Amino acid sequence: MAKEGKKISTWFEDLKTEFKRIIWLDRSTVVKQSTATVIVSVIIGLLIAVLDMIFKNGIDILVNL
Repeated sequence: MAKEGKKISTWFEDLKTEFKRIIWLDRSTVVKQSTATVIVSVIIGLLIAVLDMIFKNGIDILVNL
């Protein structure tokens, strides 16, 4: 049991060390990248919706011939 407790303790110490190595982005960079991600996601979503509607209508026209 003591060995297992030591493993857990070592794991948390290593985790703390790794978190200190992380280079955190500044707030403005995070906001810019998040905004770009949301905008691109919305544009791609709209593009997929439009293509889906076009294909659906095209298939409906072919089926009803």
